[in-house]
Amino acid sequence: MSDPHQPGTPEGTDPGDIERRAALAEVLGKEVWPADRDTLVAKAEEAHAPDGVLAQLRRLPEGQEFGNVQEVAEALGLGTEQQRF
Repeated sequence: MSDPHQPGTPEGTDPGDIERRAALAEVLGKEVWPADRDTLVAKAEEAHAPDGVLAQLRRLPEGQEFGNVQEVAEALGLGTEQQRF
């Protein structure tokens, strides 16, 4: 039985995915969007991103433009919150 006092994780995500997405957002900031893989990698290198973040960004498909961290997370297969309607 799970502890009812533990913080919840949105459906479709796990704590590791949330941490990875937060690390991406911290490194990339808000000014870079929209951007393709090479632009995101360059921005992350400029920000002295950890190797794990750089490795994730280098896995992105070439030639695709991303509008925000959510789109990057989805392209990387990270769990993302389900959109509410």
